[in-house]
Amino acid sequence: MNVYSFRKMVEEQRQRVEQEMTKMINELDVDYLRKMQAAMHKCAAACCENNSASLESVQKCVESCSVKLTWAQGYVQRELEQLQNKLQRCVMDCNDEVRVKMGPNPTHSEIEKYTAIFEKCAKGCVDKQVDYMPSLLKKMKTDLAKQQ
Repeated sequence: MNVYSFRKMVEEQRQRVEQEMTKMINELDVDYLRKMQAAMHKCAAACCENNSASLESVQKCVESCSVKLTWAQGYVQRELEQLQNKLQRCVMDCNDEVRVKMGPNPTHSEIEKYTAIFEKCAKGCVDKQVDYMPSLLKKMKTDLAKQQ
């Protein structure tokens, strides 16, 4: 295995995870976040239309309108960060495992052998996280639905 094919494999796996995460984010955005954002803007507009309210009370009203959306956006971000962190830890474990097995002065054939082992392990990490995404999406939808 040469450096080019290794880099290509890494890039393909990165794109695979990125595409799946983008699909998840888009679905959550369309089904939940946009609706929450629209509700926040309608709420804030109603606050601003209250001509008898003081400046301070209008500001507090507008701030309270954004609480649910702010929570939801933070929630989605935290869940996706946790997913990425799990993937990174798994890949680092693969790397550590290979480094220990490879030893200090590997031959060219040993490097190729251990590169293949690492790739298989790293791909397994990606497979595991991609397979987990549908259940994570379901959990996130349930949690977001409770906040609407």
